[in-house]
Amino acid sequence: MIKHLILFASFLLASAAAAQTQEDQILQQVRDQEHARNAAIMRKMDQGVDSMNVGSYQVAEKLFREVLKEAKVVPTDLTFYFGKNSYLTEKYQQSIDWLNKYIEIKGTSGRYYEETIQLLGHAKNAFLKIRSEERKEASQLISSSNYEIDCGPTGKVLCPVCRGEGVIIERGAFGNTYRDCPYSDEHGYLTCEEYNQLLRGELETKN
Repeated sequence: MIKHLILFASFLLASAAAAQTQEDQILQQVRDQEHARNAAIMRKMDQGVDSMNVGSYQVAEKLFREVLKEAKVVPTDLTFYFGKNSYLTEKYQQSIDWLNKYIEIKGTSGRYYEETIQLLGHAKNAFLKIRSEERKEASQLISSSNYEIDCGPTGKVLCPVCRGEGVIIERGAFGNTYRDCPYSDEHGYLTCEEYNQLLRGELETKN
């Protein structure tokens, strides 16, 4: 009886050991697959960097976006590379966002910190210049004496000065003051003709 118990116990121990070994093998396979996957992602990022360095910015962006899509955890350096490549492709807002993210993660200790600061300055200046040129172009286009905006079938539009309120609210230290809008009717509307005159700077204030 004792001999049978010993044999049974030995069998259980052997089975447990075999099960443990099989579980370890499965875990190792999972780790190996994850390691291979991460290595492939890093190679793709390196390919993107190589493409960026030789001026193939569109190829680099495609590779960087694939890394962003595939990686469970985004490599920190990718935030710098993507921000730099975005600047080189004149996507300045995107560049600013990613370069700021790199600084948020690495602080001043990142190996690309100095270059990041330089690129951020260039990207912000370029972004502001574009915005300024866009506003200037839009202003010139709208202010053209031959340019008319169709206000739709109603022939009326909310006054952009009072925002359709009919009054202008001025906030002060001792409370708010209200005055009638110098352009709209009492309901805060302009006729289409008045609206176009306002855009061109030709609309006179009401008496």
